[in-house]
Amino acid sequence: METPVADAHVLTETLNRIDGRGYKSYSEIRGRFDFDRFTLFVDHIQGDPFAAPSKLRIRVPAREAELPGDLTAPGIRRMASADFLARSVRTAIAELAGSRRARGSHDAAERDRAGGHDGGRGGGRGGGRGSGHGGGRAGGRGSGKSGQIFIDAGGQEVLERTAVLIDPDWIEARIELGLPAAGRRILGREASVLLVEQLPRLVETGLLGKNLSLDAMRAFVECVENQESIRRHLEKIDCVAFVADGSLLPRASGASELPMADAQAIRFRSPESQAVEIEIPNPIGEARTRSLRGMGIRRGITLIVGGGYHGKSTLLRALETCVYPHVPGDGREYVVAAPDLVKIRAEDGRSVSGVDIHGFIDRLPGNAQDGRHRTRAFSSPDASGSTSQAANIAEALELGARGLLLDEDTSATNFMVRDARMQRLVHRDHEPITPFVDRIRELHERLGVSTVLVMGGCGDYFGVADTVIMMRDYQAQDVTQEAHRIANENESGRLPETTGALEPVAPRRPLASSFVASRGRRQESISARGRELILYGEESLDLRHLAQLVDPSQTRAIAQAIRLASQGLMGGARVEERSRGPEKSVPTLAAVLEALDALFDDEGLDVLDRHGTERGTERHPGNFARPRRYEVGGAINRMRSLRVQPSE
Repeated sequence: METPVADAHVLTETLNRIDGRGYKSYSEIRGRFDFDRFTLFVDHIQGDPFAAPSKLRIRVPAREAELPGDLTAPGIRRMASADFLARSVRTAIAELAGSRRARGSHDAAERDRAGGHDGGRGGGRGGGRGSGHGGGRAGGRGSGKSGQIFIDAGGQEVLERTAVLIDPDWIEARIELGLPAAGRRILGREASVLLVEQLPRLVETGLLGKNLSLDAMRAFVECVENQESIRRHLEKIDCVAFVADGSLLPRASGASELPMADAQAIRFRSPESQAVEIEIPNPIGEARTRSLRGMGIRRGITLIVGGGYHGKSTLLRALETCVYPHVPGDGREYVVAAPDLVKIRAEDGRSVSGVDIHGFIDRLPGNAQDGRHRTRAFSSPDASGSTSQAANIAEALELGARGLLLDEDTSATNFMVRDARMQRLVHRDHEPITPFVDRIRELHERLGVSTVLVMGGCGDYFGVADTVIMMRDYQAQDVTQEAHRIANENESGRLPETTGALEPVAPRRPLASSFVASRGRRQESISARGRELILYGEESLDLRHLAQLVDPSQTRAIAQAIRLASQGLMGGARVEERSRGPEKSVPTLAAVLEALDALFDDEGLDVLDRHGTERGTERHPGNFARPRRYEVGGAINRMRSLRVQPSE
């Protein structure tokens, strides 16, 4: 459908004409309006003032935006610039709101999570672990969401988003706006002030290079580019992560991803024996240095030990979130982890569908042969701590993870180790679990999978660790030699419990028919609620234990990615072209997610906007952020409706 074209004068006249009418008359402003320096697209009008806000796009020609070409070049710089501009628009919204505090999202759950760097324009940061929407209230009075403006500007992580799109010819910001009303009557004049007077001011201050701090924009983009350069370099130096000297790892509180106040925090410094120096493409600091010194966490098995409250889990938490770049000033902007590190934990009660866990649990009670068969394709609607942790590892390996992050605090004790006394009491013949301590070296040596493990209460891992780092008073110390000496001098008395060599995990082939999005009379009912919940058809999908899912906009993207994968990628040509080995009528889950990643690379996240796809020209996918394949797969794996093709 062709979008009607008019100008700002027509928009003003229309709003004055419908002033005082019923709210549905706002549909008359749906279309395109050309302003002096930008074009406004009104894509969707909310049904009433209490509904989700209306969807608008602001498109500024490149000649008007006047942004430096080197900062908007394709690749990581363009992604970082788009993130910066979204934060800049958020700050402009807050400025429009005057003294009112910027609102973080549509609902209280997301408001509480708002946060992040605001583009160097003095907007400050909000608390919380990633934000859904960043925004403010501008434009006067009214009922419901009247006058509120939102943009999905993110938190401490810098993610590929759909909030701002940079094209060689234009910059586009996707916003949501509550059209003003009194009760359910249109406030046309207030709407005119909001759309015709205040939006141009927002564009002037938030999107035009002449009014931005281009120095701050450059520093932001170059910081993100440095992080991604380090990430690529990790493979060359045989490391899974890098923690720069001077990093500030502690957070302000357990409910915030903001850094602890500098006066309270102890900055990180690498032990000399673990120090590496990495060159970066853009100079930093007053000295304009082009290299960073810090701790390299090498491939293999790294044990993080220490007393309670000395910083073990804080270091691990930094590693798990730093698979993503972070904003300048976060304190972790030069903590960089390999993109294929996956956090593992026990997850009592989760659903498991056809997962090969036999490397960790070789049989289940009952008929011996049947019990062994069942662990090669284990299913349960209510997995225990140990079986859920085994399944989480197997699922990560199935999707290509090359590193695992574990914390004893969130692990099943009987999965991690069985000491000598328990071995004597409960004979191996009656224990189906092969403890992780007996598989951890095989994971590395046979499958090339590294492990970083926080362990404060069990020394049985000393003998299998390549590196042992002790956190003492928040400082890292290399105690590898001492740990190995203790292991040699104090035999634990436990016996290895492996029953066979560790094999690669058998791939699974999900059946598209198990992804049912209908609910009642609705053919398709898919939505996300904050970071932790997806409503997919009749199913409530609990994602709270996916620790590396950091932003509600990633959750929204995952919900639509599941739909897209089940309707178009589970058996389509795109999957078959990219699949390795013999073609199957049903592709593996790994192949589906690889195809999904390729689709995002080729076409961007806009492909997730089902309404835009249906209507062709009217696209407003302004609140998606790119998830990793591990979190998309993690969501699929937790669907209780999931069914996989039986193994041959």
